[in-house]
Amino acid sequence: MIFDLFSLVEATGYAGIAAIIFAETGLFFGFFLPGDSLLFTAGILASQGFFNIWILVLLTTPAAILGDSVGYWSGKKAGPRIFTRPDSFWFNQARVLDARRFFEKYGPLSIVLSRFIPVVRTFTPIVAGVAGMRYKVFLTYNIAGAFLWAFAIPILGFFIGNAVPDIERYIIPLVILVVVISLFPVAADIVRKRFLK
Repeated sequence: MIFDLFSLVEATGYAGIAAIIFAETGLFFGFFLPGDSLLFTAGILASQGFFNIWILVLLTTPAAILGDSVGYWSGKKAGPRIFTRPDSFWFNQARVLDARRFFEKYGPLSIVLSRFIPVVRTFTPIVAGVAGMRYKVFLTYNIAGAFLWAFAIPILGFFIGNAVPDIERYIIPLVILVVVISLFPVAADIVRKRFLK
């Protein structure tokens, strides 16, 4: 999985990374894509000379903003019908309902917070559109979230890559750590639902 991620990052280049970030945040089928670990890995590889870090973040940040905006307008257009859409290979009502609960709990701030939660980050912008959040408000939080996620995570990977000697020896544990941290909120929610009712 991790080696595949390295291969994916190197093979797809700037355009591929930006496209994956856009798809994960803006399209129904993007929920399974590895956003957090992809950004962090790309940042580390930038520290090793595979990418220019500034070109990288100047592509991933707008891709994240645009992706969320597409999700928002999809929800705005679909409206309440999205909550009656039948399950399919790419779409699952449970994921939308999870995002809806998250949105209702945190309001506009959910647009920022959901960036750091796999699956939820794909569907929260859609729910914001369904809920009729004003686009100006949505866009403000969208930009803030994109800066903290699609800009800051690659920068973090870049600085860690430069600060740690022989980073290639630790890169796999670091990426695994990022994956575990990103999945923790999802796991905690599953535990809460199943065992703490």
